[in-house]
Amino acid sequence: MILAGHDLTIGYPDRVVGAGLDVALNKGEVLALLGPNGGGKTTLLKTLLGLLAPKAGEVRLDGAALSARTIAERARLIAYVPQTHIATFAFPVETVVLMGRTAHGNLFSRPTAHDRAVAQAALERFGIAKLSERPYTMISGGERQLVLLARALAQEPQFIVLDEPTASLDFGNQGKVMREIRSLAASGHGVLFTTHDPNHALRAADRAYLLRDGQRIAEGPVSSVLTKAQLEALYGAPVETLSDAKSGQTAFLPG
Repeated sequence: MILAGHDLTIGYPDRVVGAGLDVALNKGEVLALLGPNGGGKTTLLKTLLGLLAPKAGEVRLDGAALSARTIAERARLIAYVPQTHIATFAFPVETVVLMGRTAHGNLFSRPTAHDRAVAQAALERFGIAKLSERPYTMISGGERQLVLLARALAQEPQFIVLDEPTASLDFGNQGKVMREIRSLAASGHGVLFTTHDPNHALRAADRAYLLRDGQRIAEGPVSSVLTKAQLEALYGAPVETLSDAKSGQTAFLPG
């Protein structure tokens, strides 16, 4: 199964943000989307999710037009974790995760035993089962991000799309989220995430997609796409490269 955008023109009623974009996400892989602020990353994500209609081109899921599927069908196949989530009500963490199960029922139906089992498994997978009864508004930002990942997993989707999943997280929680992204791909999910940190892409992604001013700069395996020259062209700023001779690992720093 593939989630793909073909020759997309993306944007809003009053403006075009990007054009001529082709992007594809396969099950079992991680694709990192990088680019400067205002470059079109979130607009592209929302178009691939069906939250925004493409101004031209088409988004396809498993070869069929995404627009031909109902909202419920999309929710069963694609989960979305936004960059920010403002908690309005102090629902218990377990209830927040159970909300992911509405993709398989409706908003007003009572959770079944199976729903609760799926939610519990998601909580345990991310190591937050101990938070089940805690109010969502009373846990840390890093814990909330893991709860949203658990809610996405509870949808039992084929694809998971995350908009800057490590934004505002501390160093330790950033590492945990990156590990979980790799784990999701290993279990067969296709994962697409945006990031401003190329080191996160190097660590967690199989492929990288570089987007600047609504145009694709480069796309391909992270080892070939994430280079000093490509990143300097992407961000319009100098980049320093650090290499570990023993491990062969590379890291990037602002110049």
